[in-house]
Amino acid sequence: MTATDRTVLLAGATSAAGLAVARALIGAGARVIATGRSAERLAPLAEAGAEVEVADATQLADTQALAGRVGAVDGVLPLVGGWRGGGGLAGQSDEDFEALLPALQAVRATSRAFDESIRASDAGRFAVVSSTVVTKPLAGGANYATVKAAAETWARAVAHGYAKAARDAGTAPRAASVVFRAVGALDPDELARAVVGLWDADAAGLNGRVVDLVSGAAAGATS
Repeated sequence: MTATDRTVLLAGATSAAGLAVARALIGAGARVIATGRSAERLAPLAEAGAEVEVADATQLADTQALAGRVGAVDGVLPLVGGWRGGGGLAGQSDEDFEALLPALQAVRATSRAFDESIRASDAGRFAVVSSTVVTKPLAGGANYATVKAAAETWARAVAHGYAKAARDAGTAPRAASVVFRAVGALDPDELARAVVGLWDADAAGLNGRVVDLVSGAAAGATS
């Protein structure tokens, strides 16, 4: 299996990482659907060859409507993100925490809205982007690490759902949920390579895995 001829949804894709992933997937022969809340910010993705949809990836109703419009997909990657931190534990404001929550909301909304579609694919893939800060959280980044840890927990629950559905149906696993953990600052090109590679391995070997993304080096599975 490869990413060729796969349909992949990039939700909240207007960042540098979103553009890098879109270009890599398109270069690999995939159909890419990119979403964002601003048509203007989606323009570079359209120029790169992606189909674009104005949608709020953090809202379940909006994401369900999107799923109805785009039809079958083979992969979903929520890319809503951002960082707020500093000031030690006392500096972890409620305002900063609220600003970080959309990343988790996007993970929840996209996984639910596209659950049936991913499980129906012969090689469905769901992936989230996290950080190694979840393994060693600092006081000044407690809000950020907490949101990332929650997103990872949700992704593992998604993995359990995929595995259970296959067991209940008496079929081989076809869907996989994966966590990408950036080591240090996220390298968009490293993420792009890892996303394209999601279709190079079978679902049974991928489902529930955590993959470290190290700038300038091959990704390695840590669990």
